[in-house]
Amino acid sequence: MSISNESELWGMQKASEAVACTLKEMINYAQPGMSTKELDEFGATVLARFGAKSAPHLTYGFPGWTCISVGNEFCHGVPTKGRILKVGDLINIDVSAELGGFWADNGGSFVLGDDVNQHQDLVNASKEILRNAINNIKGGVKIADIGHQMETEARKHGYKVIKNLGGHGVGRGLHEEPCELVNYRNPADQRRFRKNSVVAIETFISTSSSLAVDSKDGWTMVGNKGGYMAQHEHTIVVTDGKPIILTEMNEIFNQ
Repeated sequence: MSISNESELWGMQKASEAVACTLKEMINYAQPGMSTKELDEFGATVLARFGAKSAPHLTYGFPGWTCISVGNEFCHGVPTKGRILKVGDLINIDVSAELGGFWADNGGSFVLGDDVNQHQDLVNASKEILRNAINNIKGGVKIADIGHQMETEARKHGYKVIKNLGGHGVGRGLHEEPCELVNYRNPADQRRFRKNSVVAIETFISTSSSLAVDSKDGWTMVGNKGGYMAQHEHTIVVTDGKPIILTEMNEIFNQ
């Protein structure tokens, strides 16, 4: 969507507050021995506290309130009672929701407890890439140039990007134009970021794979060549200068 007045900005701020606080509280609540189902149900209570409705559940009938991916699961992980969190797990939580007719989206990857499986470097690279990308987005900047920047930085860290996942417009729906805000340069993409537009910018940084593929449950995605992936996501408003990070209170850059 494009922000055209103060009431729309306020609406986006409230929806973004709901998802950002939910994500932050879920990350802080996660602990070894807990099931992903328990963590998801905790997230549902936080969303309900804000009066927000789970976007994946509302839009796609997703069998959970939030997406929780663990280990080699890349994204869209289904919370279950049988998936028990362990020290050193690479966990990704993606929270999106609707509140008052406005939709917001955010996510973050983190290591649970001690980094016994050596995932922290991947997480740190993903955070740095997202931070740098957001800092360079403003009205008139080519979308493809930001994608090129993200892939270049991933390669410098020794990682790859997932090419069939990307950020997207958001606001009056979960996924809006501009779609396919990918983490690489698409030379055919001549679009530019537009002032006052609301977009969800996200990283998909991988150790081994360049594509995400469906797993047996029909929801969870894994890498076409295995490995691990870190994702970080903010909902932002594009301006003439630095973007307004609507989900900044999730504090994913500090995890």
